Amino acid sequence: MSVLMVNDWVDFSEMKALLEITDGNMASHSNALEKAGYIEVKKEFVGKKPKTSYRVTQSGRQAFNEHLDALEKLLGR
Repeated sequence: MSVLMVNDWVDFSEMKALLEITDGNMASHSNALEKAGYIEVKKEFVGKKPKTSYRVTQSGRQAFNEHLDALEKLLGR
């Protein structure tokens, strides 16, 4: 989520490389975030190659900020 908070759209390969995770982990986490309504998934073809990209939704942005606030409160800030 933190990657998506500071970028408009991030594609599958870039996200996977940044997080250093497997295709399966990336797919699993993105599916969970999409089901929760936290991210939007765009699937398209560039030439003949499929491309999947992600961006945070307003609901996801709000949930992430609330999560950060809770962490800061927990740490006593």
